[in-house]
Amino acid sequence: MCPPTFFDVREVKNPFMGASIDRVLARQQWENLRRALQNSGVEVELIEPIRDLDDMVFAANQVFVGQLPGGGKFIVPSRMRYLSRQKEVAFYVDWFRQRGYQVIDLNLEDDYLEGHGDLIWQPDLSRIWAGYGFRSTRGGVEKFSLEMAKLNIPVTVLELVDEYCYHLDTCLCPLNRDAALIYPGAFAGSSLQEIRQAFARVHTLEREEALQFIGNGIVANGHYLTPHVTLNLTRILAAEGLKPVIVETSEFEKSGGSLFCMKAFLE
Repeated sequence: MCPPTFFDVREVKNPFMGASIDRVLARQQWENLRRALQNSGVEVELIEPIRDLDDMVFAANQVFVGQLPGGGKFIVPSRMRYLSRQKEVAFYVDWFRQRGYQVIDLNLEDDYLEGHGDLIWQPDLSRIWAGYGFRSTRGGVEKFSLEMAKLNIPVTVLELVDEYCYHLDTCLCPLNRDAALIYPGAFAGSSLQEIRQAFARVHTLEREEALQFIGNGIVANGHYLTPHVTLNLTRILAAEGLKPVIVETSEFEKSGGSLFCMKAFLE
């Protein structure tokens, strides 16, 4: 995680952005997330925030963190669509390199790839879901897929069609190996079919729930960390044996992000 020391909204990059930030409240909400993760049995490591990198708090986006089937760990650096965010990547790459991660640099050329915003592990590590359409490009996820194929890691590519669900992590959240939480309207028809075929149980959110970032939650050791709870979500979590933990993210939602966006799992 990256503390929100310099977090702000200075450039409109998605339909949620525009309102001013209460920095004191943002810090409180970030601390609440760190505490909720720790209370759920997750160890938290920090990267130093850098002045003028106002989106660096969204630690899911700068690299993709990978685990090899036979052991070992690697990262794939992102190429962010917005220049202001491209500057974040080098600091994250250095952080991971210093901790022994292999760095797999892709020649993305004019394509974009935005880390765990659009690249999500299946919980059993059997595949990676890769979204494109608004931030990552189709070419970017295809180049990523070819590189993962060399490691015998399959990638399933999904097309996003709702600008409010500009990252895959806003509309797809695998709850366990057999179940996923999705907002169906975010996906092209063929992509939605891929998801339904892959999971034994697909639970759906209404668009209003998706716009509250309910699909941007974090699954952690039997808990589901979420910024909001609805009757629909309560029913879904009960069916999957997950306990809801509410962590408000109103200030980060003004930037188009919530809980999942603010962390990168190392394992």
